[in-house]
Amino acid sequence: MGSDADEYAKFEEKVKRTVYLDNLSPVVSDSVIKAAFGQYGDVKNIHFIPNYTEPHCNSKCALVELESSKQAKAILDMLSAYPFMMAGMPRPVRGLPAEHQMFEDRPQKPGQIIQVRWLDPKDPDFEVAQELKKLAKKHVAEQSFLHKKRLEEEEKLSKQQDEALKSHYQKYDMIDSVFDGTSQRLAKRYGVHMADD
Repeated sequence: MGSDADEYAKFEEKVKRTVYLDNLSPVVSDSVIKAAFGQYGDVKNIHFIPNYTEPHCNSKCALVELESSKQAKAILDMLSAYPFMMAGMPRPVRGLPAEHQMFEDRPQKPGQIIQVRWLDPKDPDFEVAQELKKLAKKHVAEQSFLHKKRLEEEEKLSKQQDEALKSHYQKYDMIDSVFDGTSQRLAKRYGVHMADD
């Protein structure tokens, strides 16, 4: 019994030093997360959580285990204080403290007994289970709709950023073309001294 309690205590420590990241871009990989959070602490392990309810969903979720709970808290404080972009995507990453239920390999809590039984359609809990099933379907439909809208907004924002980048590049080209000797000739013509630094 002592070894089960020790194993669960180690697992609880792991949960305390783990951060749950949501709304990650599909292009985010282990190396991107390590590079982004390396300045806040040592990333020990990264586990991407598959989304079984929406297989077409582009956003990712991940559990990022750090060296200590202090480092995890520093990352959570930073994510709550500032919008944090990762991999150049126009979607801010959300971070929450990890919870026990998020881990697939979680050990059973000592003393916890899980009982499973079939419900008879005449049982009052059967109606509750049916309502929960309807709510889950409704939730999936709402998430799918929100996901579609979020993708449209991200595409619009991406186009705006692309247009702004192109206009800044055109301005840079225009300024650069002025400094190809034209500015020197104008300075000479009008008697203005220009420093070469």
